Amino acid sequence: MPGRALQTFSRMMWGRNLLTAGLQRCRLSCHLNRHYSFLPDEIKSLRAVVNPDISKIRNIGIMAHIDAGKTTTTERMLYYSGYTRALGDVDDGDTVTDFMAQERERGITIQSAAVTFDWKSHRINLIDTPGHVDFTLEVERALRVLDGAVAVFDASAGVEAQTLTVWRQAEKHHVPCVCFLNKMDKPAANLSFSIESIREKLKANPVLLQIPVGSGKNFTGVVDLLTSQKLIWKPKSVTEDGRVFEAKALDQSDDPDLLQEVSEARTALIEQVADLDDEFAELLLTSFSDNFDGVPSIKLQEAVRRVTLARRGVPVLCGSSLRNKGVQPLLDAITAYLPAPNERHHDLVRWYKDDLCALAFKVLHDKQRGPLVFLRIYSGTLKPQTAVHNINRNSTERMSRLLVPFADQNVEIPSISAGNIALTVGLKQTVTGDTIVSSKASAAAAARRAQNDSGAGKKRGEHANIILSGVEVPDPVFFCTIEPPTMAKQADLENALNCLQREDPSLKVRVDPDSGQTILCGMGELHIEIIHDRIRREYGIETHLGPLQVAYRETILHEVSTTDTLDRTVGERRHVVTVELAVRPVDVTSVGGHCELAFTEQLEAQLQPGIKEAVENGVHSSYLHGPVLGCPVQNVSTLIQSVTVEPGTSVAMVSACVSRCMLKALRLAGGQVLEPVMSLEVTVGEEHLSSVLGDLAQRRGTVRDIQSRHDNKVLLATVPLAEMMGYSTVLRTVTSGNATFSLELDAYEAMNSQEQNTLLKRMGGLL
Repeated sequence: MPGRALQTFSRMMWGRNLLTAGLQRCRLSCHLNRHYSFLPDEIKSLRAVVNPDISKIRNIGIMAHIDAGKTTTTERMLYYSGYTRALGDVDDGDTVTDFMAQERERGITIQSAAVTFDWKSHRINLIDTPGHVDFTLEVERALRVLDGAVAVFDASAGVEAQTLTVWRQAEKHHVPCVCFLNKMDKPAANLSFSIESIREKLKANPVLLQIPVGSGKNFTGVVDLLTSQKLIWKPKSVTEDGRVFEAKALDQSDDPDLLQEVSEARTALIEQVADLDDEFAELLLTSFSDNFDGVPSIKLQEAVRRVTLARRGVPVLCGSSLRNKGVQPLLDAITAYLPAPNERHHDLVRWYKDDLCALAFKVLHDKQRGPLVFLRIYSGTLKPQTAVHNINRNSTERMSRLLVPFADQNVEIPSISAGNIALTVGLKQTVTGDTIVSSKASAAAAARRAQNDSGAGKKRGEHANIILSGVEVPDPVFFCTIEPPTMAKQADLENALNCLQREDPSLKVRVDPDSGQTILCGMGELHIEIIHDRIRREYGIETHLGPLQVAYRETILHEVSTTDTLDRTVGERRHVVTVELAVRPVDVTSVGGHCELAFTEQLEAQLQPGIKEAVENGVHSSYLHGPVLGCPVQNVSTLIQSVTVEPGTSVAMVSACVSRCMLKALRLAGGQVLEPVMSLEVTVGEEHLSSVLGDLAQRRGTVRDIQSRHDNKVLLATVPLAEMMGYSTVLRTVTSGNATFSLELDAYEAMNSQEQNTLLKRMGGLL
């Protein structure tokens, strides 16, 4: 049996039995050791520590641009911590966290996967997130519940397009980060370039903790600047797994250039940390002002931890995950610098005290067990076979089983405590973003504590205090029709789409009111392609997709005031409503845009609650139908100036009159089509640069900058999304496959009149 096949077979066998405890696991271990003596002696069980002390827990995520090495790094962490027997490879499709068929075929991460393992008495709950822009929501909902993150960088490319996106997401949730410069074995790897790109592009403060030993193919290890130790991996053969490495203090026999570089880097590190941490600066001034080299490494480490937790700086480490170098120090850094759950201050923990409070952040569908809900436990203890209350749905459900996640395999446990991530079976109504508590009574008690709190609790409504904030779902930018092979399969297709929507909130499904067709709305070509493939494989339905179309938006050009009156007699009742309102354009540059609704102060004081709600419903329903293409409206401010309602008029008639008046105002204000514009980054050799520029000019692209990166050129441009259909194929053709690119949604921008007329002619059959 070939070596790779033998390794894969071993991995499959252990993956199936990884989570089994007791004598069965022991017998299987003995059996495999007799036949495969090259394997380690022991595989750790997740049952070893079910509920560790909360200070020993680390909830972290791996985030990066696509192909930076997130999944490979995760694979090494699992192997070195003793939870897998063989090193998986993305190219071979045998990694733990990329278990979907689509992930293994494409070699990319599509959905975030959670794994739980131990490292040096610490429990690490790790989520491997996607790097593709189409699956940004997976990163968003993972970071929402994590306490820390590891940002992985390609050391030859530095900060890339999607790195910016995931970094902004981490900043939004105030997540402390550690940076890992991966692929230091590449010939183009450059430490100083990567550090500078972190400083300039991410506006972060990189705190360099390691410097590499050797470069390119000669990269053999790192020097830890805190301890001045040299960590060297000396592979004796190409199959060396990197488990064993040499750690020794630097001495005078080492390379003088390396000693000089380490001395300068450590001095710079001490000075930088002193600038960022007052306590460490005071220690330097009082005890080590004459000799920085005398600073104990433990004191420096404590200062780096304080800087990291305060998000004033980000520790930077380096290595090569594929070559099995530098991952163990990264694991040490995760436990040393990233926060424990009790170091992240959540008001709800104080208000719920010892009662259960958890957030549902992900849902998966299992054919045998039904929906599996991932929960982050913020307070209290979760046990199976108990009833829990969903505040968002105002419903009570019984949870049947409780599991610890390990990618697509899980181990059942009797309970789990605060600070952990758990997988539950039996919650059939819970969706992403729901808050789970033990009972209505505990929620009411938490609300009372929040109201009595001297802080913001008195200023906000009850629900705002006791419900955990959910996940912001971005608007889809692509849509297409989807049809079953026969009408007999329509019900099965609807069930499949309902399940997929519950798993993936960024997927939207609606029915066109005119044609009756089912419309699939997603975040990009790859997103919709993956959904289509999952429906075929997982649900056995051979669906047909219509052509992809861009999700346009609309706004208005002028400010307009208008009045409308509705006078209807239905049966014996006469309904009379008169509405006066004004609309005006709002200058908003954000991707999502927004629409504002306001009342005059006098009118707002006069309106009854039911009438006011009807007016709001009428306005918001009008925002879904723009005056040009009928697309959703954004960047519009509406002011309700007067509402006159005759006695006996129903609220439905009020809403209808407001909606009609709004549509009239939007038409009078002049419509403007907005199209999604993408931020494009292309890395290409100089010999192909002119071909790429010529192609972009035909796509209405605007070049922002052309940068040099080693022997390549990096082209930064903005291009309308409508022009990017099939771009990957064209780019491969014009560059002979020697280019890479990445896209990120930048903004919705107005089309000029000529482009808008061209669009209207092209879409004439759809209007």
